Amino acid sequence: MSTAFPGFSTPAASTEAPLEMLAACHIRIERQCATLARLAAHLRERGSDAEARSAAANIMRYFETSAVQHHADEERDLFPALIESMAGSDAVCIRELTQGLSADHRRLEAMWRRLRQTLEQVAAGHAALLSEDQVASFAGLYERHMRLEEDELLPMAARLLGAPEITRIGRAMRERRGIADIG
Repeated sequence: MSTAFPGFSTPAASTEAPLEMLAACHIRIERQCATLARLAAHLRERGSDAEARSAAANIMRYFETSAVQHHADEERDLFPALIESMAGSDAVCIRELTQGLSADHRRLEAMWRRLRQTLEQVAAGHAALLSEDQVASFAGLYERHMRLEEDELLPMAARLLGAPEITRIGRAMRERRGIADIG
């Protein structure tokens, strides 16, 4: 049975709708984690063949660019906007939520660095195996993290943030990605 590498089509979302773009990014992260799990099995069965090398390179590219930008979108723009929206109110729950999510980002980044070492070897064509436990831990933490964002953070942002804040977040996302501002 052939495994489809390197990837999938992804939902379209743009910085014009930054909350939707963050949610769409979660779908891409889930797909990259699924590809990572398939790659672990592929490496055991077939080794670092051309298909594995391509998948490893694509996974690295995604987590080194899009995932990094996604975390920055949240930590530099969305989280502060949510906390600011609660100025004068009791913002303890938002602070705890955003601090917990930021801590998750640090754990995910540390886990990624360990996985990346193996992926670099695979991408270079060297014999290497991905730890299924590491892949499962990484994907599991991402799954819990994204569920919390989708169930609590993004709906809260949609309720609390007005059009000016959403526009500012979208503009910052475009700047981070080197996309020309449209307005």
